[in-house]
Amino acid sequence: MPEKSLPQARTPQAPVTRPVSGPGGISRRALLGTAGATGLVLGAAGGAVGYAAAPAEAVPLTSVGSDRAMFHGKHQPGITEGLQARGHLVAFDLAAGSGRKEAAALLRRWSATAERLMAGEAAPHDDTDVARDAGPSSLTLTFGFGHSFFSRTGLEKQRPAALDPLPDFSSDRLDKSRSDGDLWVQIGANDALVAFHALRAIQKDAGSAARVRWQMNGFNRSPGATAHPMTARNLMGQLDGTRNPKAADADFDRRIFVPASGEPAWMANGSYAVVRRIRMLLDDWEKLSLPAQEAVIGRRKADGAPLSGGDETTPMDLEKADAKGDYVVPLNAHARITRPDQNGGAAMLRRPFSYHDGIDADGTPDAGLLFICWQADPLRGFVPVQRKLDRGDALSKYVRHESSGLFAVPGGAAEGEYVGQRLLEG
Repeated sequence: MPEKSLPQARTPQAPVTRPVSGPGGISRRALLGTAGATGLVLGAAGGAVGYAAAPAEAVPLTSVGSDRAMFHGKHQPGITEGLQARGHLVAFDLAAGSGRKEAAALLRRWSATAERLMAGEAAPHDDTDVARDAGPSSLTLTFGFGHSFFSRTGLEKQRPAALDPLPDFSSDRLDKSRSDGDLWVQIGANDALVAFHALRAIQKDAGSAARVRWQMNGFNRSPGATAHPMTARNLMGQLDGTRNPKAADADFDRRIFVPASGEPAWMANGSYAVVRRIRMLLDDWEKLSLPAQEAVIGRRKADGAPLSGGDETTPMDLEKADAKGDYVVPLNAHARITRPDQNGGAAMLRRPFSYHDGIDADGTPDAGLLFICWQADPLRGFVPVQRKLDRGDALSKYVRHESSGLFAVPGGAAEGEYVGQRLLEG
């Protein structure tokens, strides 16, 4: 699913990182324990650096642990940062009796918690110590509002038209209990304990104001696992995200973020997230020969190069034919169908996680992709591409969309603000 439906891989820009420090130079989260601190740690360049037995003083965090994304900014974190090794997605419904006042208090709590945890500090209240020994580990927390949130809070007039429900698609086999929700939180980090710690803190912060509607767990390749940075692979073994928009693209902001002058005003610099749990029918997929798999995708499995030749970044030649006169990139190949120039320029930033939720009684793996894509307007991003895929994508035989959500993700919070404040107090 390298091109569009099953998104992602290489993200458009490196994460914003800063060393973690406190009043004494290094915070408690920026220090490793000293007892028996020997072995190998990942160096900044991704190589292994040996440490001798640690002296009495503490040892600085490795590069993975010390990487920090910033909570405050023009956009919320977790959109343009690099892929993280661990992710949690969770949707909440406001509890009966909770309205705008309770929602504002909840977003205020969540924002305060997110700011502290992303800085590598303890949660504001009742910290569990799960991440006590770790640094920020590129932790990000991202918050969004579902369609139903606005009626529950009496803010229907502020509901964006872009948040209208997605149309039905033929590949949908949606479980309504694992779809949608009033509120959505995306958590990502490069350490599993740091990510879980954030998930638990967010759940506890919800208190009596909201209850969990659904929750999903995902993963990606760990930083430093490859000799050099490269496009990620999905559970089908394909490079996934070759044509993802890049932050350096002249039209990146226009495609991905709501403009500062956009409507409604509270969504300025925000984005819309389409979230889908896409199950991969791996038993069927893995029965295909390598050439058959490559024909479904339209790219070589080994290096992601188009079947028309070149390397991963070589433009695909859609007109190239073989000796028999057949297109070398089949007409129903996933990579051909999802190209922006085949969809009126529609583009979205794909930033997914793989998932594996066990093995069914018949031995079938429950595995696939937690698809997350970002765009300024889903009617100009996800919807036209998915409609095109619905009409004849060769990959559709091997995937099944099992849950779906669409969320309005407001712009980042300024210093002293909480996420969504301009909506809830405007």
